[in-house]
Amino acid sequence: MIKGMHGMFYSSEPDALRAFLRDKLQLPNTDVGGGWLIFDLPEADLGCHPVDEPGSPESGTHDISFYCDDIEKTVAELGSRGVEFLDEVSDQGYGLVTWFEMPGGVRVHLYQPKYTK
Repeated sequence: MIKGMHGMFYSSEPDALRAFLRDKLQLPNTDVGGGWLIFDLPEADLGCHPVDEPGSPESGTHDISFYCDDIEKTVAELGSRGVEFLDEVSDQGYGLVTWFEMPGGVRVHLYQPKYTK
């Protein structure tokens, strides 16, 4: 039986990205040896989206997002730790969304879902 999901970021700056996730996002982690940190996230969900809408990425594309309960508060908290956001919070229908970039050019979005978790 599937118990969860494991994701992976590929980065030209893996040590800096690990430090960003550990220090700026303050994600709990385990050092599995050799400086490899595995980040233990408390929740996950998975969506499957069509690609026939304008602006959709091509089929086979993957996307990782972080979500929160209060996006304005989370943006302020992360900003105080040096996280720089790429745009203003906007309403995308499914939730309130903004983007930030992590070391190695890894872009992720932060969102506050409108649906019940």
